[in-house]
Amino acid sequence: MNAPWKSGLPGNRDPFAAYICDDNALDVLRPVVVELGWAPEKCNKGGLRNAVQSLSVSASPAILVVDLSESGDPLNDINALAEVCEPGTVVIAIGQVNDVRLYRDLLASGIHDYLLKPLSAQAVHDSLNQALAVFMAPKGGDADAAKRHISTAVVGTRGGVGASTLATSLAWLFSEQHKSPTALLDLDVHFGTGALALDLEPGRGLTDAIENPSRIDPLFIERAMVRAGDNLSILSAEAPISQPLMTDGAAFVQLEDEFRQAFEMTVIDLPRNMLINFPQLMADVNLVLLTCELTLASARDTIRILSWLKTNAAHAHPMIVANKVQPSLAEISKTDFEASIERKVDFVIPYDIKAASNAAKLGQVFVDANRASKATAAIRQIADRVIGANIDDLAAGGEEKKSLLGGFDFKALLAKKSKAETEAAD
Repeated sequence: MNAPWKSGLPGNRDPFAAYICDDNALDVLRPVVVELGWAPEKCNKGGLRNAVQSLSVSASPAILVVDLSESGDPLNDINALAEVCEPGTVVIAIGQVNDVRLYRDLLASGIHDYLLKPLSAQAVHDSLNQALAVFMAPKGGDADAAKRHISTAVVGTRGGVGASTLATSLAWLFSEQHKSPTALLDLDVHFGTGALALDLEPGRGLTDAIENPSRIDPLFIERAMVRAGDNLSILSAEAPISQPLMTDGAAFVQLEDEFRQAFEMTVIDLPRNMLINFPQLMADVNLVLLTCELTLASARDTIRILSWLKTNAAHAHPMIVANKVQPSLAEISKTDFEASIERKVDFVIPYDIKAASNAAKLGQVFVDANRASKATAAIRQIADRVIGANIDDLAAGGEEKKSLLGGFDFKALLAKKSKAETEAAD
């Protein structure tokens, strides 16, 4: 049996639940559960059949204890349990049949451990501790599973600043120039352009994942992602605009977890509304490329998003990327922009409408279609910085700021803008 609970860490779910047939076993289990810091109320009366019914309508926990004492066909019932368990769940079975063959068959089916009744507190404690250790070990238990992985989220401060162009270009550079297995996750579920930029059909992979998160496992990733090259795969969607996005974000977290195991680089094209609605998406992101323009509105929203990141994702290292820059036509100068956000702009990408049009006509990502462009040279610098990032250094965070909002003087910037417009009119 291909047990789904063997695929790794769970998302935001209860840490523990148990379904036990008799009071004696419950009396042994509850004190151990309390000692480990879990709620004793999660120890439910009723065996495996009750567990299957309950978990068919609710998320499964990280660690699940099920009682097989009332099961006439334990192996068959365990298969039924596997159908309702989400990826990441570690299952401990208890029963009263002392049979080595049954024990081996249960372990082969994906069960983590099998405990005999009558239970002893020490045996229960040891088994639960071993289950916890599963989550601390690299997936698969081999050296390759612990390989270096960099997850980069590309967030636009405003619509139209070119965040998607940057995301697809970086993913292409990671995969083609640096030869790193790369996943591109386009989370603009209704209007994403990631697949379009690569001249691909998006497929149904992302919508299937959202509709049924329990299906997400390595095999699903292999089948659902669209290949864009030897080292690049994309997961995106063009969901009907008549269908609102109905998800708690668990599917996105599970996708990120699978990407960490299957790829060296993950690029997430992350619309700013998704950033706010599903903050759990940032839990394992290493870098945030905050893409902006040199405008008042973009400066304001850069400040707001930087402040949000400092509060909700302090571990993620932000880089400011000013895109579509035309120094002579900028609404505000780069110097004023930097003074407003109280930090330097890390990268400047010049505006090149001819290059953008050329990429669209050729059906290629921007950097592939325009290899000699100055904008491409700037994006290559960003890719080199990301690919060479030291995760330990990034985890330490950026420079401390007194206040992201304190230095933003809208009146001064508006006055300067008004003066410039008046002089231009004269």
